[in-house]
Amino acid sequence: MANITIDGKPYTVKDGITIIEAIDQIQSNLPRYCYHPGLSIAGNCRICQVEVEKMPRTVIACNTRVAEGMVIHTQSAKAKESQQVVLEFLLANHPLDCPVCDQAGECKLQDYYMDYGLYDPKFDDTKVKKTKKAVSVGPTIMLDQERCILCTRCVRFGDEITKTNDFGVFNRGDHSELDVYPGKELNNKYSGNVADICPVGALTDKDFRFKMRVWYLGSQESVCPGCSRGCNTFIHYEKSRPYHLKKERVMRLKPRENQEVNKWWICDEGRYGYKPIDANRIQRVQVRNNGGSHHQSVGGQAPEAAWAHAFEKTAALLKNADVSKWALLASPQYTNEEIYHQKKSFIDHFKWKSVVFKAPNQDGYEDNFLLKKDKNPNTAGASKIFKMDEAAANLKPILEKASKGEIEGLVVFGHDLEKIIGAEGLKTLRQKVKHLIFEGPNENSTSKIADIVLPSASYAEKEGTFTNFEGRVQRIRKAVEPIVGSLPTWDILLNLGGQLGLSMKYLRPENIFDDLVKDNAAFTGMTYKNIGHGGRIWNP
Repeated sequence: MANITIDGKPYTVKDGITIIEAIDQIQSNLPRYCYHPGLSIAGNCRICQVEVEKMPRTVIACNTRVAEGMVIHTQSAKAKESQQVVLEFLLANHPLDCPVCDQAGECKLQDYYMDYGLYDPKFDDTKVKKTKKAVSVGPTIMLDQERCILCTRCVRFGDEITKTNDFGVFNRGDHSELDVYPGKELNNKYSGNVADICPVGALTDKDFRFKMRVWYLGSQESVCPGCSRGCNTFIHYEKSRPYHLKKERVMRLKPRENQEVNKWWICDEGRYGYKPIDANRIQRVQVRNNGGSHHQSVGGQAPEAAWAHAFEKTAALLKNADVSKWALLASPQYTNEEIYHQKKSFIDHFKWKSVVFKAPNQDGYEDNFLLKKDKNPNTAGASKIFKMDEAAANLKPILEKASKGEIEGLVVFGHDLEKIIGAEGLKTLRQKVKHLIFEGPNENSTSKIADIVLPSASYAEKEGTFTNFEGRVQRIRKAVEPIVGSLPTWDILLNLGGQLGLSMKYLRPENIFDDLVKDNAAFTGMTYKNIGHGGRIWNP
């Protein structure tokens, strides 16, 4: 360990770390462009200048190691002057297009100029024209070479993280340009991260480009539901307009640092998988008879009477159900709390034997970085709560029995059965199954032919937990209100339970989780509070 002093205060830090790492540990602010904790040290932007006593000149904090007794000044006149001079050099050839730059509001060049800028510039305003202005370099990213400050973060990301070697710096001096290598394009499964780590507006995300100014965005911590890794994310949503005027509420997903799960990154599959939060949603309760329907919403509104009628009809069917001829198709897309509520209702109370949750042949691409082949966020949680492995949880045998007329009723949570048994198979199943109840947030082939449709909230509209592939339990948090006409699944189950005489009286998902902790040894000792921001591994 090394005893050092930063801005007059003593600290003890690990020996041999860099000055910037030491400063970040004490949450002191120091400007940086090229430095990123997940990438190798380049030391080329030079703005992280600090004054170290007994050294003849200021040094860059990103590439200078701490030593016993070192006295560091980040706010001294000498350090400030060095930072100002570096910033002036960076701005000398930077275009003044902040009003039309999509990075405005989260641009470190803007931020640092306000904090460290030299307001009496020494250079004439003569800009060197770069070759590419707002040019597509791949399916997800636009490049504007004029704005690039050559920090090389994107170069190092492609060389060190994805190993795809996408970017390089070409030419020399003030004619140096960032570009993709000749004959290549930026087209890998993590390409969106280069827009995240670009400190200026040189690399921007096509999906979010000119969609909204960032100061109109709200932010909520959550977990990506795209696969069983459970990458930590920020959900950025529109907060500027009244709710009823919003056609698209969630604007983008950004990675949230978690060193145990996804470090600083997220895959493109998860990043751009937010569209179903607002698209193709079921907005009304539906109770169908002979191809018709009752209590469908008017003007997008689902009145209380429609929900009451649907709960009454659903409860009547479940009360009279022959437990040997009904099946529950649960889903690992749902939270631990919702799955536990289903277990309490259908297994513990109704004693159903046919309960499964895993759709077969739905696995996707997997690599040795973040992407997992299981595209469900809570398979591990469902397995532990239902006390069955994935083989026993396979939907296929139940669907085969249903297609033969051996199943009288199905309760389906979220699944699109057409993806499992095909269009003709679903048609046959519907002819053989007398009752089909569907609950879920999005329309699909199954919801369109169900007798009762109960629209539920998406993961961005509710509280709860997911358990990833390694048994790490993580919180999801509500970013936006449930779309008009839908309810959170736990609320739907609670209302059904009331109709069916179940004694569960939960006020919020946290109460359900508390019961789960008492009932299941894997979750012993966990609370919403001690799960925290990074998640918590369950008990083996």
